Amino acid sequence: MGKLFDRWAADGRAEGMEKSHGPAARMAFDRLKLRDNGHYLDIGCGNGYTVRWAAAAAPAGRAVGIDLSEEMIRRARSLSSGFANAQFVAGSFPDVEPPGAPFDAVFSMEVFYYLPDLDAAIRRVRELLRPGGHFACVVDYYGENQASHSWPSDVGVPMKLLHSAGWADAFQRAGLPVIEQKRLRPSREQATAEWKITEGSLMTLGRR
Repeated sequence: MGKLFDRWAADGRAEGMEKSHGPAARMAFDRLKLRDNGHYLDIGCGNGYTVRWAAAAAPAGRAVGIDLSEEMIRRARSLSSGFANAQFVAGSFPDVEPPGAPFDAVFSMEVFYYLPDLDAAIRRVRELLRPGGHFACVVDYYGENQASHSWPSDVGVPMKLLHSAGWADAFQRAGLPVIEQKRLRPSREQATAEWKITEGSLMTLGRR
């Protein structure tokens, strides 16, 4: 799957994903309330846009991004060269060991439904969080969003389809109580597809 995302990065889709996902990602990111000395992790960081948000919000802290695609990581490093507290690592979650743990906040956009063992991945997030730390997981591929259901065949990659209740249950099984679950909808001016307005991106926010 890394080669697929390498091709996407080379084709400029990393920046396209930033534009498409950015409004919902920002709404979820703001809920993390990162302190100026906080440690932040983005799992599946793409070109690193939320890591740059975190590096700016936590100048005395640390902002880390991991991604399966080495090309995405190269782009993230290049775009983030002005942030001394930003760091990027190529690797597959949950196998990769991110620097900077424990984290005050962990974020992921459009990644966790790709992972073969979802329960193990969320348990690993819990291990990486400080007590009281937050995990915001945002997905566009979910049961209530009918517009997304063809994506596995469109992309040619297996994906795990869960309804919102299934995501909440997965968090609970991993020991991360859900404090908020919400569909994040951008404004019409920001939206890149009609379903983003009608269905929105599903955010599940848990706290250790």
